[in-house]
Amino acid sequence: MTGNHCTRGWVAGMVAMGLVASVAWGADAPGAAAHWPSFRGPHRDGKSADTGLLKAWPDDGPAKLWEINGIGKGFSSVAVIDGSIFITGNVDGRLVLTSLTMDGKTQWKVPIDRAWTRSVPGARATPTIEGDSLYLLSDNGVLVCLRPKTGKTVWSKDLKSLGGRPGSWGYAESVLLYKDLAIAKPGGRNCIVAFNKKTGQQVWASEGFSAGPEYSSCLLFTHGGKDMIATGTKNGIVCVSPDGGKLLWSNRFSARNTANCPTPAYADGHVFWANGYGKGGICLKLTDDGKATEAWRTRDMVCHHGGYIIHEGHIYGNNGGGYACLNLKSGEKKWSERGPGKGSLCFADGMLYLFGERGGRAMLATCSPDGMEITGKVTVKGSGPSWAHPVVIGGRLYLRYDDNLYCFNVKAQ
Repeated sequence: MTGNHCTRGWVAGMVAMGLVASVAWGADAPGAAAHWPSFRGPHRDGKSADTGLLKAWPDDGPAKLWEINGIGKGFSSVAVIDGSIFITGNVDGRLVLTSLTMDGKTQWKVPIDRAWTRSVPGARATPTIEGDSLYLLSDNGVLVCLRPKTGKTVWSKDLKSLGGRPGSWGYAESVLLYKDLAIAKPGGRNCIVAFNKKTGQQVWASEGFSAGPEYSSCLLFTHGGKDMIATGTKNGIVCVSPDGGKLLWSNRFSARNTANCPTPAYADGHVFWANGYGKGGICLKLTDDGKATEAWRTRDMVCHHGGYIIHEGHIYGNNGGGYACLNLKSGEKKWSERGPGKGSLCFADGMLYLFGERGGRAMLATCSPDGMEITGKVTVKGSGPSWAHPVVIGGRLYLRYDDNLYCFNVKAQ
């Protein structure tokens, strides 16, 4: 486990060697008001509040503002808050968290834990930030709270000490914050655990089930006036109370699958969850008292890692080698298109931003149940698979491929 002294010493050494820039925190820069504090955004639904964006890109793609190289190999996305950008990567055998200014200059770098070096090496989780605290779960299960201005460690916990263990591809979830809690999944009998955000002390552990953590992050939503947390596990999808961890409902769809990666989505009283390896998806309708009944299943959204968004009664997401649109309440397939091939997506200003897992290909597309029209293309450089979700916030598109991070201006003039 990386302790405070190790982190401070590493940072001091980096500063002495001139490898950490002395940059003012939260400088007044374009996009400084952008708010994307965790994986898939403020509501963990993959949807940006941005407006006034380009509806079509020039032939050579949107204007590139900057690119940086050497952030470390990984599959995590950016978090953007208070005029700073945060990204993780594997550097020289360590999982390293990097803080950047809005113009792509390094503010600081700190090691979090040893790097994941087994199946498919590369950083997994996106940081979660709130106020003066940043939370990150390492691939090996070290949960840390840092100061986002300096990278100084406040507290850390080893989730494996709670009796769980990661799946074959390591821990991969992004921490969920709720009231005064930081919530993550060790797996096992204490599958989901809540810690005090300020001290790291355990507050509760989930009850009524035991399951491997898998790779899905926890989704907080409100139904019937009641807050709930849904997440994927090795034994299917579960929903617990965020106030004590009591099991509210569960469904064994996709249990014992090779890997369950995507985070569930909620809208209009329905919870949707889809996975890869031929599984497809399930939609659960919630009753007024918060119980879940199966509404439909589908093989028309086989989603390995790229996720899905729900917009105006329809689900848009990765389906095998492309993308598909389904009706939320019936599961009816509206269309299926290739786009940039298998990959991830996000939504902003009525448009879909698609990012293929091979070749660095990104596309802008319409978001309509009537069909998908590609209105822009751009390609970034990297190697291997790209599993990082695109992020659109503050009029910018962020694409992470391998150890490179690209920033494009997608705001209409």
